[in-house]
Amino acid sequence: MSDASIDPESVARTAFVLGARHRALDQPWRTQRRAQFVHVAQGVLSVHTEGGLWVAPPHHAVWMLPDVLHRMSSEAPVVLRILHVDAGAPSVPTRCCVVAVDRLVNELLGAASAFDPHAPADDEESRLMAVLADRLPRLAHVPPLSLIYPRDPRARLIADTLAADPGRPGVLDDFADAAAITARTAARLFAKETGLTFGQWRQQLRLLTALSRLGAGTSVTQVALAVGYSDVSSFIAVFRDALGETPARFFR
Repeated sequence: MSDASIDPESVARTAFVLGARHRALDQPWRTQRRAQFVHVAQGVLSVHTEGGLWVAPPHHAVWMLPDVLHRMSSEAPVVLRILHVDAGAPSVPTRCCVVAVDRLVNELLGAASAFDPHAPADDEESRLMAVLADRLPRLAHVPPLSLIYPRDPRARLIADTLAADPGRPGVLDDFADAAAITARTAARLFAKETGLTFGQWRQQLRLLTALSRLGAGTSVTQVALAVGYSDVSSFIAVFRDALGETPARFFR
């Protein structure tokens, strides 16, 4: 299942799939010349860039664009299938995103990961990869699994403070004071640069942090309290509103 010994940069093909299995993952920052479609077969994967965070639970995937500085992490065992594809391919989106992976794409990725990326592609593999390339743009985006960080250094300071401790108490006025700006300016910057209000941004950060910890096997109650909810029912309601299911059903 694991192709950890293969360096993607050494492969000459325009598109290929490598499998990877990790007990846990804390990848160093890196860039790659190809786009990556990182499918999570098991576990929960977090992908960090300088400008955002993307979290993929099972049966989802992260599109990572070429030449973007990023790192991947997981608090628990994770099984990945990674499609490496040349930057100019029509299937590559214009921005990083998380998509829901359907059964067909799941099976195609599994089959493609069995091919030797250094060997010439035969007709069977060429047909399979063509079908995969055709299916990828049809997968549904899942916006709640993405979080864009503000670029302004003052708003970014607030974002980084919360990212370090998503359960930290306080209101926007408190964080704005620490960043030497007014709450009104902070609110404007978050809305302008992330597309979310400060409250929405904070809630989404908590949701993504919760997903990672739930995927590591932490209980719903422990996770809810850790990310700042005093009422577990409120956390479950927020989770269900964002992802359509309760945490228990989502990870079943």
